[in-house]
Amino acid sequence: VAGVRSSGVRYLWIARGDTSQVQEASGEVGLVVPWCDQLLLLSHPSIRGFWTHCGWNSIMEGAFVGVPMLTFPIFFDQVLNAKQIMDDWKVGMRAKESGNETVVKREDIATTLQRFMDLDGNESKEMRR
Repeated sequence: VAGVRSSGVRYLWIARGDTSQVQEASGEVGLVVPWCDQLLLLSHPSIRGFWTHCGWNSIMEGAFVGVPMLTFPIFFDQVLNAKQIMDDWKVGMRAKESGNETVVKREDIATTLQRFMDLDGNESKEMRR
């Protein structure tokens, strides 16, 4: 949460279960809720990006509505799905550099998220065309 919050980018975070600790850590920058209709949310015109673990249903919904994706694959097919989003479809970027590290530094998350949401940046423009 710290890296996302320090990016300064406003966000909606869907977190299962008790969301009170995540909401408290988010401060005024983020809104945390326990559930939403993902396809309906992604279809809203104010949504500019989608942080996804790259499960097949999630990436299909993101691609269907044309929302750029910040990929954070965790295991198995998600890694290949993330590669397809970035290399083949060219509608996303990776939340962390490749490697075996399971922990991503908050500074790296903040920097990547700012770059991802920079609507004037070349990378961002390319994903949103």
